[in-house]
Amino acid sequence: MCQVGFFASTEQFGPRELLEQCVQAERVGFRAIMASDHFHPWTPQQGQSPFVWAWLGALGREVSLPFGTAVSTPGDRYHPTVLAQAAATMEVMYPDRFRLGLGSGEALNEHITGGYWPEPQDRVARLLEAVGILRRLFTGEVVRHQGRFFRVESARLYTLPKNPPPLFIATSGPYLSRKTGELCDAFMTVGASEEKIRMLLENFEKGARAASKDPAAMSRMLLVHVSWAPNPQEAIDNALREWPNGGMDFPKGDIRRPEDFEALARMVRPEHFQGRVLVSSRAEEHISFLRFLFALGFAEIYVHNCGRNQAEFLDFYGQEVLPEVQED
Repeated sequence: MCQVGFFASTEQFGPRELLEQCVQAERVGFRAIMASDHFHPWTPQQGQSPFVWAWLGALGREVSLPFGTAVSTPGDRYHPTVLAQAAATMEVMYPDRFRLGLGSGEALNEHITGGYWPEPQDRVARLLEAVGILRRLFTGEVVRHQGRFFRVESARLYTLPKNPPPLFIATSGPYLSRKTGELCDAFMTVGASEEKIRMLLENFEKGARAASKDPAAMSRMLLVHVSWAPNPQEAIDNALREWPNGGMDFPKGDIRRPEDFEALARMVRPEHFQGRVLVSSRAEEHISFLRFLFALGFAEIYVHNCGRNQAEFLDFYGQEVLPEVQED
């Protein structure tokens, strides 16, 4: 079944406003919600960064949709034991509705504890080590672990759901997409070229089969950024002002401060969003864009609108786009 979800941008909006957006998203026909898990916004202009785990507890009461993090990073900011406790509690409160999304992280959010920021390959290894710890904790066993990146001493979760929360990894790399198929329950990536998306999905399926799992039974999720406004120039202006990081075609994992992204944003031009952010005021372009992505094999697509005009965007999608792309 093809589902369109709403992406709640905690970098851009405060917690009360985000709740209002999600209530509206459910009302107009979005089928699920994912939220970013940041300590800092990408740029000072974006202006917010509430603690997503406190907010998720309120979200579950305000909407009836499934929801999750996209994504949380195990590391110094969140030891895997803390993430496991948070995710298990969320699943107890809202059974069969919560999913824990994981990623290798960016220095923007993770450098704040003052520890060493690992190289990319070490960040991936740290993430995979954390997945193993999470899985063990979700069984209710007493966990002791002495690994390369984490130590766990006699840890046990006492508040456990009937079923552990599903885990997924968001990745754009070939190795980690395969490991996601092996170790997790679902897969997410961010909008990319057709060739790259097909490669990632193929690797995910290979990993699932290697672990004797049926990839057809595992969800494939995609996060896309769009900038919609009633006229094209406003849509471009919104993307440039509110989401310039979407036009940065280079690795961003080692950049530490919103002010550094702000300086880099001065080099972003409208053409830099091509192939990275759909900038359009026309319903038919949004419809064809989503149909194309669903045809590649995704079951769930989460849409983030770059601008501040969330209420108008949600109404536009509810009236013009969602009825044309979602299955009942």
